[in-house]
Amino acid sequence: MANQDPALRKETLDKDLDKLVHVEQATSFVARGLAGPGISLVFLVLSAIFAGIYVAGEPRALVIILAAAIGAYMALNIGANDVANNVGPAVGSRALTLGGALLIAAIFESAGALIAGGDVVSTISKGIIDPASVASPNVFIWAMMAALISSALWVNLATWIGAPVSTTHSVVGGVMGAGMAAAGISAVNWPVMSAIAASWVISPLLGGAIAAGFLAFIKIALIYQEDKIAAARRWIPVLVAIMAAAFAGYLAMKGLKKIINLDGMTISLISVAAFVIVYGITRPLIRRQSEGMENRNQSLRKLFHIPLICSAALLSFAHGANDVANAVGPLAAIVHTAEAGDVAAKVHIPLWVMIIGAAGISFGLLLFGPKLIRMVGEQITKLNPMRAYCVALSAAITVIIASWFGLPVSSTHIAVGAVFGVGFFREWYTANSKRRRRYIEKKLQGARAKNGSSPLEKAWEAAEQDETVRISGAEIMRRRLVRRAHFTTIIAAWLITVPAAALLAAIIFVFLNAIT
Repeated sequence: MANQDPALRKETLDKDLDKLVHVEQATSFVARGLAGPGISLVFLVLSAIFAGIYVAGEPRALVIILAAAIGAYMALNIGANDVANNVGPAVGSRALTLGGALLIAAIFESAGALIAGGDVVSTISKGIIDPASVASPNVFIWAMMAALISSALWVNLATWIGAPVSTTHSVVGGVMGAGMAAAGISAVNWPVMSAIAASWVISPLLGGAIAAGFLAFIKIALIYQEDKIAAARRWIPVLVAIMAAAFAGYLAMKGLKKIINLDGMTISLISVAAFVIVYGITRPLIRRQSEGMENRNQSLRKLFHIPLICSAALLSFAHGANDVANAVGPLAAIVHTAEAGDVAAKVHIPLWVMIIGAAGISFGLLLFGPKLIRMVGEQITKLNPMRAYCVALSAAITVIIASWFGLPVSSTHIAVGAVFGVGFFREWYTANSKRRRRYIEKKLQGARAKNGSSPLEKAWEAAEQDETVRISGAEIMRRRLVRRAHFTTIIAAWLITVPAAALLAAIIFVFLNAIT
């Protein structure tokens, strides 16, 4: 409008057109915010219709259709919240773009759920409620419905505030609260609940400690070495082979356990074989890839990209195989009880239930996942490929160790705990490492000898770009490497997940039971 000939301008018309442009821009902005919820609503309706095709003519078909819609809502929330832990580190380290991560996670989560998700699930998640205490089919159906609704609502709230929480713990809390409302406090298996509560502490601490340990090794063996390329050729094949062995054991123990049940010796042999094979492949590959690279940390980071992409895919597959069945367990229990008229300790998961779960996870991830992916990968602490490698490896090793000792752990708590472990270790190492201090001093002495004292500031700038600048105590406090606000928010959400879901489930059960 501003470039028009003044003789042709009509100020009133121009003002009206400008207003229309502003209205269109505002409408477009609002529409973008409503697109996700709108698509989600369509998915819930389609899930209900899809379920209706399979249960048409059943005595309680309407109840099953309603439960299918709620189960689809739960699956959307799993995709929006839980999956971020698998791909967040790879995205935060720039090894994967956000779009690539969403695509990989959607494919491998769905594949894990449908291929290795199994066809049998415990009706009472983790055995925390005695099925005999809720013998009435009607009461049991509404208890499971309340558990499904409460856990979905809680995960939705956690996603909205930006807190990655355990969806399995949410389901546990929902089942516990609904079971207590239906059959009393004595119906709860308190030793099992105590073990689950212990995992709130064990999971993040173990994950953080393992991630910090590997980062310490990387700093000593790779980052603070004079010849970084020679160190990379020596140690990166070993590190990648360790990751391959850990993920082979992880998939054999957790991801594929519902297809084939392997003993400890077989799983160990699989891990050893994976280590040997991957080491043999990776060693010449790293040597070729590192030829011509500069002696900088940036070169080291590039060598970790492919392992990180593989880890994101494998973590997503194992998560889909291991956790989706737990999430749709209440839905499967409702379907069985409505069709058979009895309460069983274990039930088969119909294929259509798993399809709804797998599709819901993919839609939830694509529509709402980026928020939590950025939180885990970028906003808690800064990740590069080497730190993200430590997080991914920690997730696999921690699950293996916990399973070996029979400890119930949360993959969400492990992954986020590993991110915290990496960040807090960096804070400590930056302030206290003598090796780092000696490395910096030696580098600066070399710069002075070569360039004299005048270019010293340039040497410091170069050192900072290489992440080797010494930071004073005051500067460390100003530039804390872990954002405390996110730390407190996430810890608080973890602590109240089970009680919050339980209380919500009890209230919903009382309401549903009253109106029916």
